[in-house]
Amino acid sequence: MGCVGDYRVGLFVPLTFMNLSGGAVREAATRLGLAPADLLLIHDDLDLEPGRLRMRPGGGSGGHRGVESVILALGTEDIPRLRVGIGRPPAGVDPADFVLAPMSEEEVGFYRSAVERAVQGCALLLERGLDVAMGWVNAANAPPG
Repeated sequence: MGCVGDYRVGLFVPLTFMNLSGGAVREAATRLGLAPADLLLIHDDLDLEPGRLRMRPGGGSGGHRGVESVILALGTEDIPRLRVGIGRPPAGVDPADFVLAPMSEEEVGFYRSAVERAVQGCALLLERGLDVAMGWVNAANAPPG
């Protein structure tokens, strides 16, 4: 837990398997008295170009098992989220292996810009609300480079 401006915020990274992260998210939200709409679920997305960001007020899991776990645990799809594009794996590479593979130094540098934009989007969410943050993130979502 910490503060961003006048806002008290927390960054939670479940220590469970990603596909079972819903229980950990539900436990943290319950302990802190947070409704699903008070959360921002940040996750990778194979269907977005690498480095592209999309913020939404909710929706389905899109096949992401970790997101599906959170939706089931909280009992709603109405969980704001920030999707970070990682693109599709090369032909013949299993998506799970692709997602879990360590990043190269070049990839780390590439994603640094996306992380900086994500941080700006989160700050806007706190300061001006979800609609303003979505408008900025989704308009400024061109991948770096």
